[in-house]
Amino acid sequence: MSVLKLFLNFAKRYRLVAVYYSLIFFLFISIFYVCSIPFQAVWYALLLSGVIGGFFLIYSFIQYSIKYRLLKEQEGRVLYDLDGLPEPFGEIEMIYQELLKDLFLEKSNTLINERKELYDYYTMWLHQIKTPIAAMRLLLQSEEEKDTCALRLELFKIEQYAQMALQYLRIGEMSNDLVLKWYPLENIVKQAVRNYSTMFILKKIALELSEFHVNVLTDERWMVFVIEQLLSNALKYTNEGKICIQYDKTNEILLIKDSGIGIAKEDLPRVFERGFTGYNGRENKKATGIGLYLCKQILDKLAHPIHLSSKVGEGTTVALFFHREELKEDIF
Repeated sequence: MSVLKLFLNFAKRYRLVAVYYSLIFFLFISIFYVCSIPFQAVWYALLLSGVIGGFFLIYSFIQYSIKYRLLKEQEGRVLYDLDGLPEPFGEIEMIYQELLKDLFLEKSNTLINERKELYDYYTMWLHQIKTPIAAMRLLLQSEEEKDTCALRLELFKIEQYAQMALQYLRIGEMSNDLVLKWYPLENIVKQAVRNYSTMFILKKIALELSEFHVNVLTDERWMVFVIEQLLSNALKYTNEGKICIQYDKTNEILLIKDSGIGIAKEDLPRVFERGFTGYNGRENKKATGIGLYLCKQILDKLAHPIHLSSKVGEGTTVALFFHREELKEDIF
């Protein structure tokens, strides 16, 4: 808002005060005229009053402008935080702020309850869907192997998408679920590989897993989920060739390399954004834009930096850093 418009709003708010002082002014003029007091004394008194009133007017306008700016800054934040509101001036403003705090508290409680109900419902649904998935798996095992490969692959994808949805719901309360200990990294990787062994076999993708005997400070369950998501992406976009998993002891980095279709250079800066699928996702209609986003959110909480490099037609390399230092780009 321009200064002129702000001043006009200020004048409109205090128009009754202006009317009051105008009436006082004309009253003094009338009394001075009736009492035959020299007008030189009248103008001198009016000049002093005008100067003093001008200072008060400027001061009041500055205070009004500051409060207006503070309130405008809170325009987008008031739904989430009321701490930045200016100090109330007088009982009326105090009552308004108390009413606003009551509404904010009521809205917050409503949103918390709605989110809890939604979380409880989807958690229940995700646990219930595991039963028919398990039954489908048993039925498929009883059929001829050659007729069920495609179905087993699709069933495996359903399981993984259900697991991803469950972890997506849990990530908001991840801090309460962390168990940070020293774990053998090789065991964590083998758990993830074992869970995806069916997909490796069905897609006929070779796995090259190096031996590395190293302990890392992390949370086992969340780290297994992260590596599963990285393997899922690697398998999804690798139609032939192999996937290599190795550990760089010098830099304390776990590397997952694939020989897939790669990622376009312009898409690389955004691969960890929620819902971003890039050229590959739009072209193949296979991506949800959630997997890498979840990985980044989890790894940020575990203090494990992640770096992704790729070349179209040559494959992708994902690096997980298990030291507590800043990521060094020159390693790549």
